[in-house]
Order: sequence, then C-alpha cells, then structure tokens
Amino acid sequence: MANDKRKQTPVTLADAVARDYRSVALVLQGGGALGAYQAGVYEALHVAGLRPNWLAGISIGALNAAIIAGNAPERRVERLHEFWDTLCQPAYWPAPTLFDGLSWPLTIQNSLSGFAAWRALIEGQPGFFRPRLASPLLQRHASPATTSWYDTAPLRATLERLVDFDRINDARSVRVSIGAVNVRTGNFAYFDNTHGVLKLEHFMASGALPPGFPAVEIDGEFYWDGGIVSNTPLYKVLTERPHRDALILQVDLWSAGNTLPTDMTGVAERAKEIQYSSRTRLVTEYMHENCEQQRLLHELMALVPLDQRDHPAFRCAEARANGARTNLIHLIYSNKPYEGHYKDYEFSASSMRGHWQSGVADMQHTLTHPRWFDAPDPEHPFVTHDVHRAADVR
Repeated sequence: MANDKRKQTPVTLADAVARDYRSVALVLQGGGALGAYQAGVYEALHVAGLRPNWLAGISIGALNAAIIAGNAPERRVERLHEFWDTLCQPAYWPAPTLFDGLSWPLTIQNSLSGFAAWRALIEGQPGFFRPRLASPLLQRHASPATTSWYDTAPLRATLERLVDFDRINDARSVRVSIGAVNVRTGNFAYFDNTHGVLKLEHFMASGALPPGFPAVEIDGEFYWDGGIVSNTPLYKVLTERPHRDALILQVDLWSAGNTLPTDMTGVAERAKEIQYSSRTRLVTEYMHENCEQQRLLHELMALVPLDQRDHPAFRCAEARANGARTNLIHLIYSNKPYEGHYKDYEFSASSMRGHWQSGVADMQHTLTHPRWFDAPDPEHPFVTHDVHRAADVR
C-alpha cells in the first residue's frame, strides 16, 4: 500500500512535499526587528498548506519558533501577528509612519527610521524590553541576571500570554530546536524538545543578546543569545542523525554579500551583516561536499560481501554513510533603501509591516517554482535553491 501511495500523483504541492520528505524543517536566523520577515514567510507557507515538522531557531528566530510551535496550526498566523503587533507598539506617543502610502521622500523615511531606532534604545519596546531604572554601572549587588542595559520581563509576560508550552513539548506534533551560549564555558548549546522539556527560559536565553539583555539561568548555568557563536541552526539540522530525506527552508535576516561601504555608518552596517550572516553559504558548500562523500560511501558499502558486514570497519562506515537526500531552499531578507545599521532594533510598526510583506512576497515567489520542491536525484543528493538568484542545482 505504501508503494502504491508514493506512485500516486499528488494533488497539491503540500501533498508532494509530504510524499517526498520525512523532514520539513524551517530554519530561522537571528536578527531582532527583522524577524517579522520570517513571520511573513511562515504565513505564505501556511496559506500554501505547507506545515514544517521541525522548527529550528536562534534569537528572534527562536521566539518566532515558540509562537508557531506553541499554538494550534489554525491560530499560528493570528498569534504571530499578535506577537509582532505587541513588540512594535510605541512606548509612549504614536510614531509617524515611514512609508505607508509611499508618502515620504527617502531621506525623510531614513530619518524617521533612525528616530524609531533611537526611541527603542531610550524607551524600550512594550512587550519586549524596558530600560533598567538603575544603570548596570551603578549596581552594588549585580548578578548575571541583572547585568544588562535592559530588563526583558515584558518579553517573559508576552510569551506566557501567547505560547502554550505543553504544545511546544509535544514533539510528535513538531520538533523544536533552539540555540544559546553558555556564558561560563563559552560553549554553544542546543535545546531540543526530543531530548528534554523546553521551558520559557530556553527561548528567553536564545534571545538574550548582551550587553543589552541579561543572561538567563537554566539548571544552574547562565546563557546568552546563540548568535554570539552561530546565528543560524542550519548546521544542526544538516548533521542530524539518523539522516532522512529532508526539505529545509532556511530563512536568513542578514546577507553575507553586499556593496562596499563608503562611510562610517555603512561600515557599521556591513560589519554587522558579515558577523551575523554566520557563513550560511560556507556551511551549505561544506555539507554539499560531505553529502556527496556519504552517498559514495553508501554505494560502496553495497559492494561489500554479506559475510564481511559484521566487520568493525563496515559497522563504522555504516554509521557514517548516508543515502538520504536534502533540498535546501534559501531565503534572505533584502535591505530596504531607508534602513541603516540600526535596522535590527528599529521596531516601528511601519517597518515591521514592510518586513512581513517582504517575507510573504519572497515565499510566494518561491512557491511559483514548484520544481524547486522536487526531491533531489539520488546521483545529486544535495540541492540548493535561492529566491534571490537563479536556481542553483549542484
């Protein structure tokens, strides 16, 4: 019956994906306010009926993953909107719109965007973070949980209101992986609902970027934002064992490539892009080569006589071999003309809506290429596609 099912012509793209892949992973990079782009990507996936069964995120990507995994499928988009509307409301007085109706010249949009970022630094963002009443420089009895410029208690309240952690920990529904850094050891740590219970603190820790946000204590250890070491959990997803045929949707908020900066603000922006892009393409290239080698090893093992397959060397090779196929679709947020080096902490509602719509548009464009979702050929088990360039099939 299973073979007959696989031979049936799928009715929709979602049916084809469910037929061809055991794992459908949504991989979400960190990037603060730019994370609304990921919410837009998810909305377009949701409308198309595509339901990832693995969510992996760091920083704002981990928070988006919490909202998605922590709600029933039919409420996820609604909850994402509520989450981002909460984060992007002004602290005190209403802010002018940046580009609603395209009514402002670019120079004014840039100034308003910079003003919105300045407001976030001075006032904080309701539902996310607020300035500490006492400067951390003046604290007499400081701890890792209080040594920061901002207090993230508002984010805790927001997640408690919008996320069902019992649902997050139902790994049968969707797997969730998030990354953070152990402050004491400097080691990267992944927290996964297939290996333990994920609590609110795990998600808070993944987004605790110093010195703005405080470290978060988990089981006696303190953790910071995973983006300090690696701003994408892509490597974790690609190296997972046992290997399975996988469709991976990698949603990045920072582009590794861009134009040369010609002023100091451009230098600041470019340095941040390089730092937080986390060499996604380098990981992709490495895994492509690695998958080719594993496929070759898998084929060679089939030539080993049956009476030799209990040999320790064969068992070792068997553990390393991989006949699984991987299709990686890469989406990267494209900077808006008015944005500056502060774009990751510019939380105006107008910018948020722009980021969100960009994510919807990029995913919708990707969905117009259904062949990009086809399972790779066994001879070329690792395939990548990029929404911002011509399809790149290796």
